[in-house]
Amino acid sequence: MTDCDVLRVFCGADGRYGNALGVVRDGTAVPTEAERLAFARRVGFSETVFIDEPERGVIDIYTPTSRLPFAGYPCVGSAWLLGVPALVTPAGVVRTRAEGEFTWVEARAEWAPPRLLRQYPSAAEVDALAVPEPGEWIYAWAWQDEAAGEVRARGFPGRGDGIDEDEATGAAALLLTARLGRPLRVSQGRGSQILTAPRSDGLIEVGGRVRSERPT
Repeated sequence: MTDCDVLRVFCGADGRYGNALGVVRDGTAVPTEAERLAFARRVGFSETVFIDEPERGVIDIYTPTSRLPFAGYPCVGSAWLLGVPALVTPAGVVRTRAEGEFTWVEARAEWAPPRLLRQYPSAAEVDALAVPEPGEWIYAWAWQDEAAGEVRARGFPGRGDGIDEDEATGAAALLLTARLGRPLRVSQGRGSQILTAPRSDGLIEVGGRVRSERPT
């Protein structure tokens, strides 16, 4: 069986939580799109990344049901693992950098898959939400401290593939940052943390902590 590392991306300050990411270091071992979809379904993570050329940072990203041209947390996890200055995705070249305990990527909002950004009056209401029925990909959010740019969020993929809630979602945080036009500190899921910052050139930076969990 092909090896699959597991990373936790967008961990909290205590190193816990973060969204589980499957990483196939040798993408050539799973060469076709059909095989990659089947592999992603089998390992069961919200997203799995296949590294096709580690020296150049060429990656390919899958959910259990589809291929993605770009996704936030697979890019942050891959950047941390590979230590390259840029990643090559079907959407475009994603520049990367490390700063202390954080790994950052920069991307354009139009690269992100569609998400319904649904604002709630309070963080408590976001916390109390039940998982919605499958359908739209919903990013539920509320201000925790608007002046400080602190956001409480939860992500519901709505794909009907067994992933009812994403613990942390970089692409959705990127889209929210593009809408609000300001840096954000997002607390998502049970205890994950995502940092974002818009730039004057239209790119948006997304950063977080990454931890290696285990090989499978």
